[in-house]
Parts: sequence; structure tokens; C-alpha cells
Amino acid sequence: MHSNSIRGLIGAALLSSCGLVLTACGGGDEPTFKPLALNIAHINDHHSQLDAFAATELTLDGVTTQADLGGFARQTAMFKQVAASTPNLLKIHAGDANTGTLYYTFFKGKVDAQMMNTVCFDAFTPGNHEFDDGDATLKGFLDELAKGSCNTSVISSNVVPAAGTALAPTVGSAYLKPWVIKEIDGVKVGLIGITIAGKTVNSSRPLATTAFNEEVAAAQKAIDELKAQGVRHIVAITHQGYEADKAMAAKLTDVDAIIGGDSHSLLGNFAAVGITSSSGSYPTVATNKDGKPVCIGQAWEYSKAFGLLNVQLNEAGEVKSCGGKATLLIGDQFKRKDAAGAWQAVSDTVRTTLLANLAANQPLVKVVAPDAAVTATLKTYSGQVAAEKAKAIGTATESLCLVRVPGESTNRSTGTAGCESANTLARGSDAAQVVAEAFLFAAKRADFALQNAGGVRVPVAAGGLSMNTAFTLLPFTNVLVEMELSGTEVVAALEDATANHLDLAQSNGSHPYAAGLRWNLDMSKAKGQRFSNVQVRNKTTGAWSAIDPTKTYVLVTNDFIASGKDGYTALGNAYNAGRYVNTYLLYTQSFVDYVLAKTTVARPTRSDYSHQTVVTKAGVTLP
Repeated sequence: MHSNSIRGLIGAALLSSCGLVLTACGGGDEPTFKPLALNIAHINDHHSQLDAFAATELTLDGVTTQADLGGFARQTAMFKQVAASTPNLLKIHAGDANTGTLYYTFFKGKVDAQMMNTVCFDAFTPGNHEFDDGDATLKGFLDELAKGSCNTSVISSNVVPAAGTALAPTVGSAYLKPWVIKEIDGVKVGLIGITIAGKTVNSSRPLATTAFNEEVAAAQKAIDELKAQGVRHIVAITHQGYEADKAMAAKLTDVDAIIGGDSHSLLGNFAAVGITSSSGSYPTVATNKDGKPVCIGQAWEYSKAFGLLNVQLNEAGEVKSCGGKATLLIGDQFKRKDAAGAWQAVSDTVRTTLLANLAANQPLVKVVAPDAAVTATLKTYSGQVAAEKAKAIGTATESLCLVRVPGESTNRSTGTAGCESANTLARGSDAAQVVAEAFLFAAKRADFALQNAGGVRVPVAAGGLSMNTAFTLLPFTNVLVEMELSGTEVVAALEDATANHLDLAQSNGSHPYAAGLRWNLDMSKAKGQRFSNVQVRNKTTGAWSAIDPTKTYVLVTNDFIASGKDGYTALGNAYNAGRYVNTYLLYTQSFVDYVLAKTTVARPTRSDYSHQTVVTKAGVTLP
């Protein structure tokens, strides 16, 4: 063979070994790659929360202050600001765009897609709530997202719709791709998507033919496919929760960064602004299976926070450092309490000083003016829902706090007055408890009611209640089902619900709350031993007595867990055996009717809470 040909083959082999982003190969065996400063702007779990949260209480300049927080028009403005000043930028949405407000109830994702197209995300990974109303409704949302010039890539490496179904039509392209390659500063960066599997199958309504493969194996398969194409840098966009992201990082090779969602985790230390519910540091730095750093970011919930992750990649094609932060987006109008305790707008002088101090000294809060075009677009829809939202239904005499599991580290009531320490209390979720009471009120023949924690979406602040409160609290399309169960089956259902998250590592949204039923709970024990002193409240006398294992009771619950979803196996068995009656009462309307009938609602008396005593998984007895 000619010597020039030999040299050509050797050169080609060296080029292949050095990768597609080769700058030089040096004198050693290790290839050298072009360094890259990769920036990733991201949000997650906006859940159709498109309007700002008005009068949110924060600590600003050391004083409790009310300000508007978040809203999609502020998100768009922030993305535009960052895009104009930040090189090598990817814009990411890590799932759960849908479900949570009347914007979704009435428009099924159309408005969310239009709002997302004002940002032009590079990639979006569907979350479990994208499947709440089935694959066909998700298709409609993705069709709307595909309109215009954004070309947002929709990726999920572990979701495989069956051919010929809504998300994989026989004509045209499939809606979901396992990965996409983006070129940043001449360097190819692979993006893979992961949608939480068990939670989506058990807690939403995908087609039975849509496969949800195991997350880690699917992620590694996608990474390997990208590596085979010479892609060195991999970012995983996951909707599976912060703890799952950290666990996954340790099991994967060749992953550099993870942008997550699902757990609504606020990362970073926000104590200075009065928020103490942080789940970890921003960024969180983990280690992958190769022993190399992995940068992890997540940006809280409901369009409140904006995440910007900085990943420095070195000549070895590895993560050199992780940086960045999550930022709360607020308005520029403020209120503080006067001497009489009433909220009043601050003076112009105080406002000017406060704005200057925030700009100079508070990096975790940023005043952002809403994008005018987005605001105008949103108004075309907000007018249609305003009349329904504004209908008053009653009053909450005290705040109804939201906690999924008593003692959990995530306080889902942050910013709701009176709920600062709700997560540490044995009573658990006030909101879920009152919802259960509403179900029992609606079902005249039921002995008690059961509600899963995850089906109740927001805390309820003290004050006036509206239709919007009800549809935000209970945003799904569930109906009430009455089931005939033995006492033994009822206790088994409670054990199933806690085992779902304690033993099976599925969603803690399965955790049970009840009306007319109470118990002692010890989560440090094994399944079958966690519930004791289970009692039933007599609907006539109000007296409590021990549940009879052999007696047949009538339980009212939502049709979702009645059918065995969220791990409620005992309920599913009874449902499949035909031991239920569908009342066809929309569960949201049942709550509305309850409030209208009572005119006021409050936390139940302590004796009526379903959790009478609670011992945590770690063996701590809660107050």
C-alpha cells in the first residue's frame, strides 16, 4: 500500500478516536476536546399556572413584604434577557406543563403551548401530568406546540407509544423522540429525555399500549446511541424527581448534567428571603458511574422560579465545574403591614430603596417586568375564564395547609400564612382532609371517604373561596365512586397506599387521608403493621368505634384510586369485581357544593383528623 494511503488511514483513525469536537490530539493516548461553557436556562412543573401569584409573602430587606411572584409573562421576559446576554444557551422545559388551573380545564394545553412558544424551548420532556387526559389530549397539546417557528424537540427516551396510536401515527412523524442533538459553539450536545414510568402509569391515564420503560436502562441506551454517533456531551432532561435524579446519576455513564422536574424542588438557600423549604443546593453536584461530576438543576414550580445552570466542560470532554442558580421572579410593587397590621402599599421612597437593594444585594430574587406581548396573548384567554373564576362559593376561616406525608421535607404551603411548620405536624394535609369531608358530605350512603394526597394540588389561604379555588385545588376530571368493602379491605387499602411510596418508591401522592375514618400510623414498621387503632365515626352520633374487620362498609372516593391507581390494589380488586357504584358526581363540583352548603370551611377538630398519631419512617414521633 502507498505510504500516503497508510498515513491517510492513520489520520482518519486518529480523528475518529479524538471525537467530532477534536481540536488537537497531543502526544498522549487521550483525545483532546474543545472546551465548552454550556449554559442551560430551564423551568419545570409550571402546571398551567400562567398568572402571577399575587401578594406572595417574602422577606425583602429583612421585612415581611408582599409582591407578585412568577407568571409566564415574567418567565418569557427572563428567558429573553438571558438569551440576549448569555452565549451557548439551551432553553429547557422538564415537564408537567399541564394540569392545575382553569386554563387547562377549559383549553386542555392550548394556552400552555402558546405560552411556551413565546420562549421557544430547545427541548421539552413530557411529565406524568401530560398524560392525565390520555395520549390523544397530549397529541393536541403537542400539535399546538409544533405551530410556529420554534421547532421545540419533544423527547422521552423511555416512552414508546404503539404504532398507529395518537402519539405514533402511521402517517407522519412520531411525536416523541428518544433524543436530539444540538450544536453549541460548534460542539454537538446530546439531549435525552426521561418521563417517570410507574407514576405515570399508575397516576395518569396513558393508553395501555403506550410503554413506559425503566428509566435508568432507557437513559443509558439513549446515551450509548449518542456516543456511537460521536456525541461526547450528554444532558438528561428528566421528569422523575430530585432524589431519583441523584440516584440515576450514579448509575449512568457519560452523563454531564441533569435538568429535572416532578418533585417541585427548590434548590438553593432562600432563607434570606423567608423561604426555608429548599431541597438541596443549586447546582447539586453528583458523581456518575464513571466517577465524573454531574451537574443537577431543578427550578421549583408554577412559573415562580427560573433556573440557569452553567456547565464548564474541559479538554478531556468532562465536567470541570458546575455553577448557576435558581432565581425567583417578582414584580415591582410591594406591600407591608402598617402599625395596625393591615397590608399597605409602600411609599415611593421605600420602593425606590427596596428596588435598588434588591438589584445590588439579593441575587436570588429578580424584579422582572412581564413581557407585554405574552400578557396580551394571555388576556385573550383570561377573559374567558375570569367570570367562572370570580364566582364566590364561601370562606375559609383559616388556611388549609398542604402536605403529602406528615413530616416530609417539602412544605408545599410555602408562602401561605399559618402553614410555615405544617409539614412537621402529625395532622398532615388540612386541604386533603377537608376534601375528604366534602366527598363524605356528597355521598349520602357512605360511611367514610378516602382521598389520596397527590390529588389535592394547592394549599388554601384563609379568606374568600371561589370557583377558581376549587378547580385549582382539584383540577382533574375525576368522579366520585361508592365502594362496598369489608373492614379488612379498608385497612389493606391504607397499607397499600403507604407501601406505594415507602416500599415501592412510587409517588407519595398515594398517601391516604380520610373523613369519618382515623388511625395511628407508624411508617417505621413493615407493611401490614403500619396502621393501628383504625376507627370509624358514626354519621349519626359522631361517636368513634373500632373498625369491624368482617363488617361491610361503604367507602366514597375518587374513581382514580377506586380503580386501583396510585398503588391502591385492594380498592382495584373490589372495583374489578364490580363492587362499586359510579355516582357521576364531578369531584370538584362536590367540593364546591360542600362549601356552598357550609358557607365557611375550616380545619377539622383534632379528633376528626385521619392521622391521630404519626411516627415517621425514621422513627420520629410527630407532634
